[in-house]
Amino acid sequence: MSEMKNDKELIQRYLKGDVESFQLLVNRYQDKIFSYIMLVVKDRQLADDLFQDTFLKIIRTLKAGAYQEEGKFMQFAMRIAHNLIIDHYRKAQRLPLVAQSNDDYSYVDNVRVAEPTAEDLMVKEQIYSDLRAMVDLLPMEQREVLQMRIYAEMSFKEIADATNVSINTALGRMRYAIINLRKMAKEKKIMLSV
Repeated sequence: MSEMKNDKELIQRYLKGDVESFQLLVNRYQDKIFSYIMLVVKDRQLADDLFQDTFLKIIRTLKAGAYQEEGKFMQFAMRIAHNLIIDHYRKAQRLPLVAQSNDDYSYVDNVRVAEPTAEDLMVKEQIYSDLRAMVDLLPMEQREVLQMRIYAEMSFKEIADATNVSINTALGRMRYAIINLRKMAKEKKIMLSV
């Protein structure tokens, strides 16, 4: 399969038995989908599980003939990931809470640029730490839109489709997230630039 196929063609080929076509879809979208899941759940093992569950559900939906070609495959996949995350947290609320640490993994910590000085590194790490803490304080809907937009690089149309809201609602949530982050930074006198 040397030529690049669009999502619809890959799905049609997969449903006719071409497993390689589905692998191409997975390869095409796995980074964005995994990044989104990881940024929401902040636990590598849980993110891996939810990522696998997302693609298992996609396979079941495709094979059941329940996939509607109304939008893009990416939005369909992100909506499934989003719903699985919500389901996980609903179930988790009924179970005893266990403290989890994500000290070993953070996408923000993996951002690297030119060779900064030790002082630059300390300042930058403090900014990232403060920003992560403030993002965690945002209401779930605002945090979710912010993470989808910035980390998963989704358009507002894709975000609206994945979260089952209008584009205006997605835009509004992003706007309020930014306003709230600025307000928190001002109240706590947190510097957000080097």
